[in-house]
Amino acid sequence: MFEQFKTRAEGVSAEVHRFATNAEALDFLVELLRAEGVADQPGQYGVFADCPFLGAVDWRQLEEVAGLWFEVTRDRAAGAKVGISQMDWALADTGTLVQDATAIDKRLVSTLPTIHVALIATSGLRPDMPAWLGEARPDNAGYLAMITGPSRTADIERVLTIGVHGPERLVIVFVDQLGGTN
Repeated sequence: MFEQFKTRAEGVSAEVHRFATNAEALDFLVELLRAEGVADQPGQYGVFADCPFLGAVDWRQLEEVAGLWFEVTRDRAAGAKVGISQMDWALADTGTLVQDATAIDKRLVSTLPTIHVALIATSGLRPDMPAWLGEARPDNAGYLAMITGPSRTADIERVLTIGVHGPERLVIVFVDQLGGTN
């Protein structure tokens, strides 16, 4: 299922990575933030929505990244280059991520920054929407977000444009250890 998801997500310009442990995923995140120049200035911030991943890793590495904020506000997210949130499920047949985004910080970090980094436990991978709907309780969520690739539109003179209504880059990070494995 992972390979199918990866193929579909990369087909719509997402980047997909997979790590066995939380520590490996954390190392990747820190290096990504540094490579993207996350800094303590508008347009360069990083914002990280509260999630189970943060409770499973050693924060010291993250605290060393200047400009990475864990208190998410609308202004800070709007001035961020990178937003990080954890997704709840991934649908292999379409390369789609699904998140209960009832918490406003999850919506802000996944829609306002230029780059969205989406963390997902590999155990959250499902073959398709019917399989997900068979076990999920969407009626219990105040706001469900479904993300397939970076933001794109072709409504301006039918020319495909990336990043007009949201992030122009989507980096998906599967973690086997986070919530177990599939």
